[in-house]
Amino acid sequence: MRRISSSMTFFYKRVFPAIWFGFLLLFMAGPFIAPLFGGSVSGSPMAFLFVPAFMIVFGYFSMKKLVFDLVDEVLDDGDALVIKNGHREERVALSDITNVGYSQYMNPPRITLSLRIPSQFGDRVTFCAPVSLLPFSTTPIVDELIKRIDAARTAPKLRR
Repeated sequence: MRRISSSMTFFYKRVFPAIWFGFLLLFMAGPFIAPLFGGSVSGSPMAFLFVPAFMIVFGYFSMKKLVFDLVDEVLDDGDALVIKNGHREERVALSDITNVGYSQYMNPPRITLSLRIPSQFGDRVTFCAPVSLLPFSTTPIVDELIKRIDAARTAPKLRR
């Protein structure tokens, strides 16, 4: 099986949010920790609370919309895709995919598969696309996947 999702998904879903929220919480605690080490803070400590608090709320809703919904891994298994998220895994036939959406101008670039039959992950599965070296071009994996899905849907069904 060949991996078609990005290997950076773990960083986007786990590492970056931990760094983002950890830095903001540390920044918010700065005015209260500085006197313990003999430092002082000029100005109002409230400024150190409101802006980071806004950034935490904004960051959470942005990441919820753009990052937290990504599945961990998508593998190509010939006539199907194997989708993994945490300990859950599901196999989706290419003929059960109705649409492939690709958002290349987002960071991380996203591929959204619309499914004919909802899976345990819902009727849409979104994963992180591999990063392309050419900034304004589609990923070859996406073009190939679209062609294979179209061929799987239009192929005559074998009758028994």
